Amino acid sequence: MSLSVESRVVSGQQPRPLEGASDPAAPPPTGRTGAAFRGLGLVLALAALVLVGLLSIWVGTRGIPFTATWNVLWNPDGSETSVIIHDYRIPRTVLGLLVGTALGLAGALMQALTRNPLADPGMLGVNLGASAGVVVAIAFLGIAAPLGYVWFALAGAAAASVGVFLLGSSGRKLASPERLVVAGAAVTAVLYAFNWAILLLNPRAFDQFRFWTVGSLAGRYHDIVLMSLPFIAVGLVIALVLAPSLNALAMGDQMGRALGVNVGRTRALGAVAVMLLCGAATAAAGPIGFVGLAVPHIARFVVGPDQRWVFAYSMLIAPVLLIGSDVLGRVLGAPGEVQVGIVTAFIGAPLFIALCRRRKLVML
Repeated sequence: MSLSVESRVVSGQQPRPLEGASDPAAPPPTGRTGAAFRGLGLVLALAALVLVGLLSIWVGTRGIPFTATWNVLWNPDGSETSVIIHDYRIPRTVLGLLVGTALGLAGALMQALTRNPLADPGMLGVNLGASAGVVVAIAFLGIAAPLGYVWFALAGAAAASVGVFLLGSSGRKLASPERLVVAGAAVTAVLYAFNWAILLLNPRAFDQFRFWTVGSLAGRYHDIVLMSLPFIAVGLVIALVLAPSLNALAMGDQMGRALGVNVGRTRALGAVAVMLLCGAATAAAGPIGFVGLAVPHIARFVVGPDQRWVFAYSMLIAPVLLIGSDVLGRVLGAPGEVQVGIVTAFIGAPLFIALCRRRKLVML
């Protein structure tokens, strides 16, 4: 029987569930009924994604009637309304789709790799690595445009991920979940100190960096969308291919090996996928919190511990949350807007707390 990711802790010991909770190893609905329920959920999630996508194209700091938005959406005529829709709002919505998908899938993958229900993509130092790349680009190279320092963010995320994996697999031991967590914490602490040491000594760099670090989809155009798409696509493919192996590893490394899983290769490829997904998303939109942490729990609440379904649901629910938060930020901040990173923090934190209170998370 496959056990839930939440039924394991980093130490590998069998956890004791919170009082009053149901059996954490209880299987999700199976057979045709379970498949039909999960399939219906995917359809509803896809419908919600289409709805928030249309809202994102329609709602903005400048009010445009829905009929006019719908007409120029399919028939661009070069008018001012058409330029706003096609050059600003559609790229912003598409980027929200890509970033949300990447963060949701990276969060689910990170929690499966570490067997830690509180893991998020930042645990491997990806966010801080991307931030370090941006700090270097701004402070030492004088790069000001997002398209200019986005490559530095990707390079920083890649370097941080490689460093964490090398530290976690140093010596003769493989990169176990415990070692990855400890290595990630160490690299994160070092990068945090590095970033703020530079920013505090360089007020100009700090003033520019603070607009990126809050996390936003505004001001991103087609070029950034096209830049991030290949990295996210490759990371997505790797993550989906690893889903069956991660189901086996949820029962422990020894059981995974008995079922034919190459544990070291699976964790290495998983780290690469997290780096590509979270690195590209962070480089394009800045650090956005709580999406990768909360969304996989929502998915498991609906479909159980099967990583194939968890990944599929996370890829749809995360962009719904992110694009919906972006739309909400435009409404609440009109005639300006509230950055999406702030809105996701306000929405994601209470949502995650509510999930923890309703579900049976183990005592770590």
